[in-house]
Amino acid sequence: MEINNLAIHAFKEIPEAKPNAEKITALVKDSGKIVGYQLSNGNITTKEEAINLAKQGEIAGVGIAVNKGSEYLKSLPDITEENNLGSLPSISRS
Repeated sequence: MEINNLAIHAFKEIPEAKPNAEKITALVKDSGKIVGYQLSNGNITTKEEAINLAKQGEIAGVGIAVNKGSEYLKSLPDITEENNLGSLPSISRS
């Protein structure tokens, strides 16, 4: 389990998800870049909205990481790969 402990240290913040928190079911991409997320309730959020929702405990299974000063969502490490953000289907921005 040391790998999971190392992976946890890559997060800036790991919010406590509320019991009724949504899950991310798809990535919204524009020209190959993630610009938002589709949630389990069918709502589509921008990347920034999703980060704020995650910080409030409204999205489960993700933490907040930082790259080059920009925050982004990252899957929490577990033994299942199909729930990793990179394994989710992509949809185009409408």
